[in-house]
Amino acid sequence: MLTINNLVVRYPNTNENAIDHLHLKMQRGEFICVLGQSGAGKSTFIRTINRLQQPTSGEIIWDGVDVTTVTEGKMREIRSDMVMIFQHFNLIPRMTVFQNTLTGAFGKRPPLKNLLGLFSEEEKQRAYKALKEVGLEKHAHKRVEALSGGQKQRVGIARALLQDPQLLLGDEPVASLDPSTSEKIFALLKRIHEERNLLSIINVHDVHLAKQFATRIIGLREGKLIFDGKPEDVDEQQFSIIYKDIV
Repeated sequence: MLTINNLVVRYPNTNENAIDHLHLKMQRGEFICVLGQSGAGKSTFIRTINRLQQPTSGEIIWDGVDVTTVTEGKMREIRSDMVMIFQHFNLIPRMTVFQNTLTGAFGKRPPLKNLLGLFSEEEKQRAYKALKEVGLEKHAHKRVEALSGGQKQRVGIARALLQDPQLLLGDEPVASLDPSTSEKIFALLKRIHEERNLLSIINVHDVHLAKQFATRIIGLREGKLIFDGKPEDVDEQQFSIIYKDIV
C-alpha cells in the first residue's frame, strides 16, 4: 500500500539530510509507531508522506502512484484518503465541536461549498456519528476552547474520521497530554484503526505506549532507519541505539 524508496529530505542551507535514504514498505492493517529522539527526523518523515514537506529525492508510492511526481491538484485528491492528527490539535477555538468536525469533509467537497459553509444532512449525520465514535456527542455544541486537551484531540480524531481515510498519520498526537489521557487517546486510535482496517503511522516519544499499542515499530536516528521490527524486540540494547547520545 505504501512504499518508500530511497527517500531523502534535505532542508535548504544545511549539509546533512533530515531523512537519509529511507526504504520502507507498509501495509493496511499495520499500526506503526515511529520512535526517535528530537531531531531524529520523525516529523519530517510523517509530513513528507503526504507532501506537507517536499522530498529532495526518492519515491513515495501510495496505491501504485508516486506522490512525489504528481501535480498539486492531484496531490489534493490523494490527500483525501490521508489524514493527519497533530500535536497541537489545529482546531478553530471559537467554533463548536460539531463545526470543527464538519471541516473534515472539506477535502472531498467543492471549494465554494466550503467557503459558504453549506453541508448536506448526510454530512451532518456523519459528523454526529464521528463524535459518537470518539465519545463527544454530548459536547457537540460546546465551543472547542472550553474543552480539555484530551477532548480537543478527540475532536481532531472525529474531524479525521469524517474524511473516511485509508491512511492515518499522527505527528506526536499525545505529546501535550498527561500519561493517563495519552493512553486513552492511543487506545481510541487503535480501536478506530482496527475497526476501519487502516494503515496507521504515528510518531511517539513514549516507548511504553509504542510497545503497548504498535504492531510494528520503526526507529529513526539522524534521519536513518536503525530499527524496524516487532514491539517485543525493542529491548534495552535497541532502546540505547535509538535514544542514547552518540559517543
